[in-house]
Amino acid sequence: ATRAKIAVAVGRGARVATESAMPSAIIGLGSNLGSREALLRAAIRVLDTHPGIEVVEQSRLYKSPALLPEGGAPQPDHLNAALRLEVALAPRALLTVMQRVEQRLGRERRERWGPRTLDLDLLHWSEGPVDEVGLTVPHPGLEARGFALAPLLDVAPELADRYASTLAALRPPLEVIPWAHAERT
Repeated sequence: ATRAKIAVAVGRGARVATESAMPSAIIGLGSNLGSREALLRAAIRVLDTHPGIEVVEQSRLYKSPALLPEGGAPQPDHLNAALRLEVALAPRALLTVMQRVEQRLGRERRERWGPRTLDLDLLHWSEGPVDEVGLTVPHPGLEARGFALAPLLDVAPELADRYASTLAALRPPLEVIPWAHAERT
């Protein structure tokens, strides 16, 4: 489908007009190695240039402690955000694009729960749940992860009835960091 790109989402509430209604997806972005905000911004740019993806909205930026397994070594804090996308792709194809973006921007999958330059997760699919080998949407750990829920609700407030009380129970609240200021904290 051909779409008219009017603007690139670069801030909370930024929206892009499109010519046709397509399925939407919410993806989570996270980074706790390297120039974290620059990596998140690069991922957003790469995704938005893909012919089957339109970045429609970008969440605020959140800082959160790394999620560690029991006895895991300390890691730097994560920066997390979410994007609402309109897509002309099936969920599996979107996941493949996301994994290629991770690789292009230096992600190496060495250990589960390990530090990472970039992590992209498919959190929500507008057409309903997806349950395939290697792909489950909503993301299986979503309800236990405030660092994913808070940005998701920024870009998908229509999901508040489903997730707001879960997020409230996961307090303390996450630290919101202005975009373009994150690396100074």
